[in-house]
Amino acid sequence: MAANKRQKTLSHGRPPSSRPKERMTSERSRAIIRAHHRLQKDHAAALKRGDTKAAEELVREIEKNGGIKTYQAASKQGQARDRGGDSSKVLINWLQQAQVIDLATRDRSSTGEAPLRCLEVGALSTQNEISKFPSIIDMTRIDLNSQGPGIEKQDFMERPLPTAEDEGFDIISLSLVLNYVPDAIGRGEMLKRITKFLRTHAGQSNKSTATLPALFLVLPLPCIDNCRYLNEELLLRILDNLGFTMKYNKKTSKLCYYLLSWTRKDTFAKTEKKKIRDRPAMNNFCIIVE
Repeated sequence: MAANKRQKTLSHGRPPSSRPKERMTSERSRAIIRAHHRLQKDHAAALKRGDTKAAEELVREIEKNGGIKTYQAASKQGQARDRGGDSSKVLINWLQQAQVIDLATRDRSSTGEAPLRCLEVGALSTQNEISKFPSIIDMTRIDLNSQGPGIEKQDFMERPLPTAEDEGFDIISLSLVLNYVPDAIGRGEMLKRITKFLRTHAGQSNKSTATLPALFLVLPLPCIDNCRYLNEELLLRILDNLGFTMKYNKKTSKLCYYLLSWTRKDTFAKTEKKKIRDRPAMNNFCIIVE
């Protein structure tokens, strides 16, 4: 019975598409993003309880609000230089600090190493910072609603698992993706599935193996700083149970960034929904690992 209630894929909870608007103010883009997430959450809840009528009404409301394309247009505004910039710049900076990549050479062949393989889930652009170094990082970009050539239309939860080492990835980027998953169990399933796409590093340099394979995770700051069911301590404990060790972290006024190395020493310990604090105006973001 419970299995039928689970959100198996991202696209199952994703709303319909509509044409994006012109460049918008930061206030409007934030309002669109907040409304979209609220409607998406309500839609997923309606599907979970089997309320078809409410789900259909929410689909119409989502479409009226602009749909996924307007949401993506609002998200792209946040990547503009005057709106806070591109999160992959943080990832590139950390890979440099860890001496995994050397941008001075713009190449890894000098050390006998092939380009790193990076899977960017929820990709919005082929022109972000990490895309500027093809001889260092070989990018694979996927999204539920492709924004153009170079981004494959695909649900990560339905992506075929690697069958060979060279089909895996050294880095997986989840920038503002986990918070899009409409239910807590689905978020846990996504984090568990990430580990199946990371590859081992036989033959890589010692500097690389100290950090790679790695997960780059970006969440809205309120997911950990203003939440009843999650804080940074619990988030890192969940990730540690899945075999991830934090290498770098950073917080801004709106976002939190993490680079986590995968040690493969996972316990897959369960994490239940449990209130850890409660104050007015807190959100209910949660991650459940079963």
